[in-house]
Amino acid sequence: MKKFILKWYPVILAFICLMYSVVLGIMGRTEEAQYSAHWPGTILLFALVIRQRRTT
Repeated sequence: MKKFILKWYPVILAFICLMYSVVLGIMGRTEEAQYSAHWPGTILLFALVIRQRRTT
């Protein structure tokens, strides 16, 4: 389980952020939902860059 989490933590975190944005949208807080909707993509892009820059 630990290996799974260490490998997929950016995807898990991005999914949680996506669900947070969806919940805000359902609650009618559209401005906050639009702001937080950008988080998952940013998290995944940073994770890709970090993994590509690793030397080991």
